[in-house]
Amino acid sequence: MGSLFGRCLLVRPSSGGPPWPQEWTLVAVKPDGVQRRLVGTVIQRFERRGFKLVGMKMLQAPESILAEHYRDLQRKPFYPALISYMSSGPVVAMVWEGPNVVHISRTMIGHTDSTEAAPGTIRGDFSVHISRNVIHASDSVDGAQREIELWFQSSELLNWADGGHHSSCYPA
Repeated sequence: MGSLFGRCLLVRPSSGGPPWPQEWTLVAVKPDGVQRRLVGTVIQRFERRGFKLVGMKMLQAPESILAEHYRDLQRKPFYPALISYMSSGPVVAMVWEGPNVVHISRTMIGHTDSTEAAPGTIRGDFSVHISRNVIHASDSVDGAQREIELWFQSSELLNWADGGHHSSCYPA
């Protein structure tokens, strides 16, 4: 499959100043977050932060996607339980766009271990256990590209005008 990141542009902020590069990241509300009806809360936090939603879908994640997504964890003792949990209910996968969205998203969601997640982060506010931590976000720009290409087809990602701001990364 060709890269979904075929073209990325620099976008000049509406306030003037130097242009900034836009990024995309994958954010997924995990089965416990969907079951607890936190999807709207997650979307609201990302929108209030100023990020732009360019793709979203709810699905029962197939093991083939989960195995590839978590391939780096396959040798960990918790891997079978992780796959079982992630396939136990629906997942809401989203692609968000914005300047430095990968790093900022990781800060917004908080530490993987809920006991370490700061209050005010998504996990700090809603996570109940390290294995039920509500949400996933890509950990790097390269990781985001790999994950987005795994979870989405290019036709599922929309390049739409946002009040004079235009998408900067879109399928070639």
